[in-house]
Amino acid sequence: MAQRWVKKASGEVVEFREEKLRQSLFNSGASEELIARIQQKVDQELTETTTTREIYKRAYQLLRASSSKLAGKYKLKTAILELGPSGYPFERFIGKLFEYQGFDVTVGIEMNGRCLSHEVDISAKKDGLWIIGECKHHSNPGYKSDVKTPLYVHSRFKDIVNGLKPDNQRQKFECWIMTNTRFTSDAEQYAGCYGLRLLAWDYPGKGNLRERIELSGLYPITCLYSLTRKEKETLLADNIVLCRELIENPELLAPIDKRKHAKILNESGNLCSY
Repeated sequence: MAQRWVKKASGEVVEFREEKLRQSLFNSGASEELIARIQQKVDQELTETTTTREIYKRAYQLLRASSSKLAGKYKLKTAILELGPSGYPFERFIGKLFEYQGFDVTVGIEMNGRCLSHEVDISAKKDGLWIIGECKHHSNPGYKSDVKTPLYVHSRFKDIVNGLKPDNQRQKFECWIMTNTRFTSDAEQYAGCYGLRLLAWDYPGKGNLRERIELSGLYPITCLYSLTRKEKETLLADNIVLCRELIENPELLAPIDKRKHAKILNESGNLCSY
């Protein structure tokens, strides 16, 4: 079979690899039979100018026609991209993931360092461990945070810890940097050398952002196709980021047309396996 090429979100032109599409569909929970049908349909429609975004969109349409739950899981990466543009919804979402693990979490605070005062995205405490985290949200899926990010965050972290240590001698501190896209190899190397914890869409290999979301069942409301973009923005502005929040507190849907509530709650329940 002749090589076929597609354009990535970064603008790079690469060979189309069916196994990547298959893996993304498999990660959503699709059956082998459904994956084969979608692959065949996408393959038939592929042209020289097709982008990876268009392939994703078409696969999502075909998956959605089969199952709202599978479609929601397949849309997860794009849904995280939609937790912007300010990035604050992404911070709240990350905070929810830490809360799920039993941490006492504060989002968006100011902390005094030894020399300066710093804005901190995530402060999470549990069993003598104090995580001080920085969130980097990007709307471009092809963007990679380079080594300048851990260099900058690490220096702020050291100043904060030096300011806290006199009153927290027994406390263990960790510096985390969380992004919805990826890090460059230099950023990963620096973080590994100095013990910084990086969390990205598919990094580290085990316990990455995608895995944490799927294991916890904490899906963002941006996964829901029953909500319009404007409705999602309205809920996010009210600090509502999780489908589970809607299920547990249906009254949060008050700003949305009542005629849509049942559909939204049903889709949320299917996605979160309630």
